[in-house]
Amino acid sequence: MGMEVAALGLLALYVLVGFGIRTVVQVRRTGDSGFRGLSGSPGTAEWWAGILFAAALLTAVLGPGAGLLGLEAVGPLADPRVAVLGIGLTLLGIVGTFLTQLSMGDNWRVGVDEDEHTALVTHGPFALVRNPIFTAMIVTGAGIALIVPNVIALLGWIVLVVAIELQVRVVEEPYLLRHHGDDYRGYLASVGRFLPAVGLQPGRRDAGSPRASTY
Repeated sequence: MGMEVAALGLLALYVLVGFGIRTVVQVRRTGDSGFRGLSGSPGTAEWWAGILFAAALLTAVLGPGAGLLGLEAVGPLADPRVAVLGIGLTLLGIVGTFLTQLSMGDNWRVGVDEDEHTALVTHGPFALVRNPIFTAMIVTGAGIALIVPNVIALLGWIVLVVAIELQVRVVEEPYLLRHHGDDYRGYLASVGRFLPAVGLQPGRRDAGSPRASTY
């Protein structure tokens, strides 16, 4: 029972840090919450990305909840050392989320607005990977799943990864290409998608290195 409670507590901390506190800071600095909602029409890949994010969050809660009701961990993952690793990964993901959000400054958004133009952030953690907030989210989700590694929790992490892949590939990257053009093409060619040097797109490098954003 202790690990299930720990997982729920850490999940609440992540939501508080990643969305609650960040939203308050954004409103105080800009007068705007930064939330842009779902992209695309119902049934499109963009729309499904948002739906899967909601499903992943729900499943992240249901996993520990099912553990409290007696759902057992999956085979070799039923080891206290795995749970300790999960706690460490979750804390790392929460800290990473906070730091990468700070690096975005006033450009932080949840979702995109096609009519809105924000700076291309390429400094700090964004100089290492193009989507460090999503990387931190994947790490956090993996940690929660390992704290209470039952079928529901593990499925929730898989859904989260699929949602992030869809969001980045069909929403975020096309939007940034439309708004930042050659600067973003250079960024795609030189910085990895979620891990350093992984997911480069050198075929689009027709404008040299990206310029760091200023704000």
